[in-house]
Amino acid sequence: MEKSKVLIIGGTGYLGKRLVKASLALGHETYVLHRPEIGVDIEKVQMLLSFKEQGAKLVSGSFNDYQSLVNAVKLVDVVICAISGVHIRSHQILLQLKLVDAIKEAGNVKRFLPSEFGTDPAKMANAMEPGRVTFDDKMVVRKAIEDAGIPFTYVSANCFAGYFLGGLCQPGSILPSKDSVVLLGDGNPKAIYVDEDDIAMYTMKAINDPRTLNRTMYLRPPKNILSQREVVETWEKLIGKTLQKSSISKEEFLASMKEQNYAGQVGLTHYYHVCYEGCLTNFEIGNEGVEASQLYPEIKYTTVEEYLRRYL
Repeated sequence: MEKSKVLIIGGTGYLGKRLVKASLALGHETYVLHRPEIGVDIEKVQMLLSFKEQGAKLVSGSFNDYQSLVNAVKLVDVVICAISGVHIRSHQILLQLKLVDAIKEAGNVKRFLPSEFGTDPAKMANAMEPGRVTFDDKMVVRKAIEDAGIPFTYVSANCFAGYFLGGLCQPGSILPSKDSVVLLGDGNPKAIYVDEDDIAMYTMKAINDPRTLNRTMYLRPPKNILSQREVVETWEKLIGKTLQKSSISKEEFLASMKEQNYAGQVGLTHYYHVCYEGCLTNFEIGNEGVEASQLYPEIKYTTVEEYLRRYL
C-alpha cells in the first residue's frame, strides 16, 4: 500500500486518537495538530507526547490562527479532521470551513476526509429539529469542499459501538444491564454498529485508494447489521439470562425529549432516526458510494458479539 503524509486534526479526541494509532500502524508519516491553547489539559499533553514517542510528528496549529493551518496542511498529502460533532461533547463542525480555505490555499492536498463518521448527512434532508443541525452543518462543509475542487472521501461509520452497544441501544446508558432493557418501539429496525478501532482502520485504508476518491465510504460489516432486539438477544446469550423487557413508543420517546436540554435533544433526535426509523439501513449504496468491508476484506472487524464480550 502506498504510504502518505497524513495530518490528523482532533488527534486527542475519542476517534482521533484511534486514527493516529491506525495511521502509525500502517506506516504512514503521521502528523498530529497540536493546539497552543491546550493549556493545562495534562491528559491531552501526555497523549500527544505518547504519539511522538510512537513516531508521530507534532505540528503547532489552531483554528484561531489561519496561517498556522495553511503551514500545517502544506506538510502533507492527506488531511483528516476528527473534531467533535457531538453536542454532548462539543459541536465544532463549521470550524472546518477555515480548514477548507487553508487546504485550497495550500494547493497540495491529494485527499481531505472531513469530520463525518456517523450517519450520512446527504440521506437526512428530512431529519427533525433540533438534531438536524448536525447533518445540515456537515452538508455546508461538503458543499465548501466540492466548490473548492478539493479531492475528498466521506466516511459514514454509522453507530459507534461504545455508545450504542454498551447500553444495548438505550440513550444515556453505556453499560449493559444484566436485569432489564427498554426497547425503542418494537426494537426491530436494523442499525449498524462498528468498533471505533475498526472505524479508524477502515478510514486509514481508504485515504489513498482510488476507489474511494470523491465518494462516500459506508461501513456496513455484515455481521453487525442488527436490530436493537437482536443486540439484546446477543447479550442475553452471552450472560445466559433473559432480560426483563419494556418498551417506549415513538410518541412517548418524542415527548420525553422535551424534558432534555438542547444537547440532549439533539442526541435523542439521532436515536429516534436510527432506532425508530431505521435511517442507516433504509437505502441501498448507489454508484456514488462504496462499502468498506467489501473493499478491505483483509480487516477482521469486531463483531457485535465480540464487542459485547468485553462487558462480561
